[in-house]
Amino acid sequence: MTYEPWEADPEDLDYDGDQQDLADRLSLRRVAGMSTQLADITEVEYRELQLERVVLVSVWTTGSEVDADNAMAELKLLAETAGSQVLEGLVQRRSSPDPATFIGRGKVDEVRQVVIATGADTVICDGELEPAQLRNLEDRVGVKVIDRTALILDIFAQHAKSAEGKAQVELAQLQYLRQRLRGWGGNLSRQAGGRAAAGAGIGGRGPGETKIETDRRRIKTRIAILRRRLRELDAVRDTKRSQRTRNQVPSVAIVGYTNAGKSSLLNRLTGAGVLVEDALFATLDPTTRRTETADGRVFTLTDTVGFIRHLPHDLVEAFRSTLEESVAADLLVHVVDGSDPDPFGQIAAVRTVLADIGAAGVAEQLVVNKTDAADPDALLALRGRYPDAVFVSARTGAGMDELRARVEQRLPRPEVEVRALVPYDRGDLINRIHLSGEFVSSEHTEHGTLVVARVNADLAGELARYASDA
Repeated sequence: MTYEPWEADPEDLDYDGDQQDLADRLSLRRVAGMSTQLADITEVEYRELQLERVVLVSVWTTGSEVDADNAMAELKLLAETAGSQVLEGLVQRRSSPDPATFIGRGKVDEVRQVVIATGADTVICDGELEPAQLRNLEDRVGVKVIDRTALILDIFAQHAKSAEGKAQVELAQLQYLRQRLRGWGGNLSRQAGGRAAAGAGIGGRGPGETKIETDRRRIKTRIAILRRRLRELDAVRDTKRSQRTRNQVPSVAIVGYTNAGKSSLLNRLTGAGVLVEDALFATLDPTTRRTETADGRVFTLTDTVGFIRHLPHDLVEAFRSTLEESVAADLLVHVVDGSDPDPFGQIAAVRTVLADIGAAGVAEQLVVNKTDAADPDALLALRGRYPDAVFVSARTGAGMDELRARVEQRLPRPEVEVRALVPYDRGDLINRIHLSGEFVSSEHTEHGTLVVARVNADLAGELARYASDA
């Protein structure tokens, strides 16, 4: 079996590999002003989410003004990743969001004036809004209003490619929608009795269900179907994971904030050709590559979905099986964007999500990426707080040798040392030592290969019959 090289010369290797996926993604872009949606907004949650010209709204409750500006900048990146054009951003300082409209009455009027002046068709709020808040805001500003959660779900829906990823996103969307079905307009509360049931005929007359009840039932049925499908896909993932475990192959998961450079790092280390784009949540489907250490030990590297502050709970639940790649790993390579205005906030947000999925106890190696674009003072502050971190640039290759050495050093080492004279006709055992063990020494003799090695318990049991005192 041939494995991709762990040590790849950057001069000879296009470490980002084939980027046809990126070309496909860039070939289709939304065109502003081409929407033909109706002006009526009474059934917003039943229409396809189309973001074109948007106004951002945020409530600043805690932290400094810099924190508020960073949060707004991140919301802008999310909106642009979803394909929209950001026209304006408004921030209100309040002790807590308004329970009726998220922002105060005066700010609602201001948002309405901005929407009219700019011709915006959507208002995006930086928070998870209650159904009543959404309805009240839409009634007063006269355009579609969505929250941060719906925005992130829309981005995930655009970027999902695999069957598992699409099912996970749809499940999260339906769970979000189910909690927000509400009776806007008379049609949602109208009962389907008599001939009003659109010709349903026998069995369709009588009091029947309201439209909102029908929608809830359909969503519940679809969620059950998706969960069953994901359980089947989970079984396939578990089989692959158990095979790696049985073969004693160590695993390393690359985790971190969205757009921190995790995919670029995987490409730099293995030449995997994973999609790389300067956008949030470019990677949704985890990619696993086998590679080798300098002394020939095999292990796996997995690129995982990025995290973000206040990651929607429905997404965490829907992507739990994918995120479990991090829980089952022997080492987490935690990638941080050194050029971000708030790298410390990124680290805290990622560790919060890791704790939520039960991966807080997994060994972690902090890696500060994008050092070529980072402010030297920011890097100095990071070095002071995290002296064990490795500082790299996946774009230029700086620091990659140190990262490789650190990962190899922190991989779990086989626990049993054996000394055996392995016959030449048992080359399979020598190969297994190469793959999952660690040679201390080896010597070719007249009767076989005399090896001293560290191996796992299962392999030590098979080598016991060839034990040698020589």
